[in-house]
Amino acid sequence: MDTYAWIKSVLMAIAIVAAFGLFFVRVKHLLLLMRSVAGDAAFKVDRIGERVKVLFTDVLGQSNVRRKPLPGWAHTLIFFGFLAVQPHSLELMIQGVFPAFHVAHAIPALYGAYIFVADILAFPVLVGLGYALYRRLFIKPIYLTDGLDARLIILFTSVIIITFYFINAFLLLPSIGGSGFEYGRYLTVSKVVYYGFNLKALAPAAGRTGFEIFYWIHVLTILGFLIYIPGSKHLHLLAAVPNVFLKPLDRPKAMLKTDIENEEAESFGLGKVSELNWKNVLDLYACTECGRCEEQCPADMTGKPLSPKRLVHDAKIDLFDQAAAVLAKDDETVEPLLREKSAITDDVLWSCTTCRACEDICPVNIQHLDILLEARKHQVLMESRFPPEMQETFNNLENQSNPWGFGSDSRANWANGLDVPLMTDTPQADILYYVGCAASFDDRAKKIAQAMARVLKKAGVNFAILGEEERCNGDVARRAGNEYLAQMMIAENVEILNQYQPKKILTGCPHCYNTIKNEYPQFGARYPVVHHSEFLLDLLKQGRLKTNGTPIEKLTFHDSCYLGRWNGIFEAPRDILRSVGKGNSLIEMNRHADQGLCCGAGGARMFMEETIGKRINHERAQEVISTGANQVAAACPFCITMLRDGINDNNGDVEVKDIAEILDETME
Repeated sequence: MDTYAWIKSVLMAIAIVAAFGLFFVRVKHLLLLMRSVAGDAAFKVDRIGERVKVLFTDVLGQSNVRRKPLPGWAHTLIFFGFLAVQPHSLELMIQGVFPAFHVAHAIPALYGAYIFVADILAFPVLVGLGYALYRRLFIKPIYLTDGLDARLIILFTSVIIITFYFINAFLLLPSIGGSGFEYGRYLTVSKVVYYGFNLKALAPAAGRTGFEIFYWIHVLTILGFLIYIPGSKHLHLLAAVPNVFLKPLDRPKAMLKTDIENEEAESFGLGKVSELNWKNVLDLYACTECGRCEEQCPADMTGKPLSPKRLVHDAKIDLFDQAAAVLAKDDETVEPLLREKSAITDDVLWSCTTCRACEDICPVNIQHLDILLEARKHQVLMESRFPPEMQETFNNLENQSNPWGFGSDSRANWANGLDVPLMTDTPQADILYYVGCAASFDDRAKKIAQAMARVLKKAGVNFAILGEEERCNGDVARRAGNEYLAQMMIAENVEILNQYQPKKILTGCPHCYNTIKNEYPQFGARYPVVHHSEFLLDLLKQGRLKTNGTPIEKLTFHDSCYLGRWNGIFEAPRDILRSVGKGNSLIEMNRHADQGLCCGAGGARMFMEETIGKRINHERAQEVISTGANQVAAACPFCITMLRDGINDNNGDVEVKDIAEILDETME
C-alpha cells in the first residue's frame, strides 16, 4: 500500500466513524425523546402481514405520494434513483478503508446487473431534482416549504448523483478501473460523461487525481448528509417508513378515549409537549413539510390561522426546544403548548373542522387530529378555555341533550302524523332508526327525517325510533373537547342501546353514524350501524323501492367529510342519485370524493362563530354555483344547512336536498 493509500485509509476510517458516531448520537437523542413523553407508552404491533403489504404499496409503491401527479412522480424518481446509488456509495466507503475490497470480484454477473440498473436510475434523480428546484423558483406553491434547508437537500442530493457519474466515468479509464471488472460492459449514462468530457485523453496521473477529487466529494457529501438528516426537515427519511408501517390500518377512526374517572390523573388531554404519546412524536418526526395537508385544509384556504403542516412543525420545534426538560421528566418546567408568543394559538385549535383532509392526503400517514383534538380536550377540561358561544351549546347538551336546547321531551315531535313506532312499543324491530339531534329539532333537517320515514314505510321496513329515550350521540361535545360531557351522553345512549339490543342501527347523519359505529364500541356498545345512503341503495337493489324514472336536470353532489373521508362511503349516494331518474348524470365539482371540500360544520364548528377570513360554506357554495347545477344533493343534515345558507348568501339559485328527500319525491 503506497503512502497516499495508507493516509486515505486512515482518514476515511476516521471520517466514517465520526459521521456514523454523530449520526447515532443524534438518532439516540430522538429515540430517547420519543420514549420520554408522558403519553401511553404501550407499543403494540398487530397484523404484521398487512403492515408489510403497506410498506410495499405506500413506501416502495409510492401510492400516496403520487396522488399529486407531477410532484409525486418527481419524488418517485428521486426516491428510487437515490436508493439505487447507495450500495455503490457504501462500497466506495469500504474501499476507502480496505482498497482490495471489490464486490464485483465476488459476484461479477450480479454486480454488473446492479451497476447497469443504478447507472440508469440515477439520471432521473437529476430530472426530479430539477423539477423540485423549478417549483421553488418559478411555480412557488404557497403551501410548499422552501428555505435554506430544502435547497441544501437538493444541493446535497445533486452533488451525490453528479459525483456518482463522474466516479463511474473515471472507472472506465484502464488506469483506474483496470481491476479485472469490465465497467464498460455495464455503464450507460456514465459513458456519456466519459466521452462528453473526453476523459480518455487524460494522462494516468491526471485521471487518478480527478477520480480522487470526485471520490472525496462524493463520500464526504454522503457522510455530511448523514449527520445533517436527524436535525433537518428531511428527518422524515428516517421516520417515514416506521410511521407508515405503524399507521392505523382501518379507514374509520375513533377519537382517543380519556379515562376521566382516573383519580390519579393530574391532567387530561394534551397541554404540553411532554404529554404527547410516542406515536404523536413519531408523527412529528415523519412530517416532510410537503404542504399537501395545508393545500387541502378548508381552514387554511379560507384565511384561518390553522395550517396542519405548521401545527405539526410548531409542535416539533416546541418539543426540540424543551427537550432537556422532557428528557429529565421535569414536567413542572415544561411550558404549556398554548402560551404567550406560542405559534399554536386558540384560533389555530378552534379553526379546525375535523374534515380529515390533512390526514387523508398525507403521504406519510400523520395523524394530525390526534394532536389537535387532544389539545382541545385539555383546554376545555383543564383550562375552561374555549370559544364563548360554546358555553351555551355545552349547557344545552348537558340540560336537554341537544345543542339547540329544545326540550328533550319533544325529540319525537317531527314524526307527528307519520305513525312512526317507538322502540318501547316494538323492541324487536329489525331496524332502530337513530334520528339524531339535527333531524329531531332543526326545522330544515326534520324534513329529512320525515322523508326517511315515508321511504322506509313504502319499502316495508320494520323500524322504530327511540323518541324521548334518544340522547345526543356525543360528537359535538367530543370534537369540542368536552370529553366529560360527551362520555356522560354516550353512557346514557349505551345503556338504552344495550337494553334493546338492536339488530341494526340506521342513521341519516354521518356524525351519528361515525360516532356510534366507530366510538361506541369503546364504551361497550357494539352494534351493526348503517348510513341511510347505503341502506336506501340496498332497498333499491332489492326492488323494494321503485322510482318514477323522471330525470333530475343538472344535479351535483356534495360529499360529507364524516361519510366520505372518515368512513370511505363515496359511491352509494351517487348510485342512488343516478338510479332515481333515467339519464341522470352528475356534474362533479372540482373538489369531490376523497378531495371534496368541507361545508365548515364539522368539529363542532356548526355551533361556533366564523369571524376570521372567508366563510368555508361560502367557498363551497360558490363551487356549487359554478357547476351550473339546478340542484345539489347531500347526505348530511349539517351539510344541508351550511350549503343552503352559503348559496343564499351568494345569491345562488340552487336547490339543496338530502338524498332521502330526492328519493322520496321520485318514488312511484
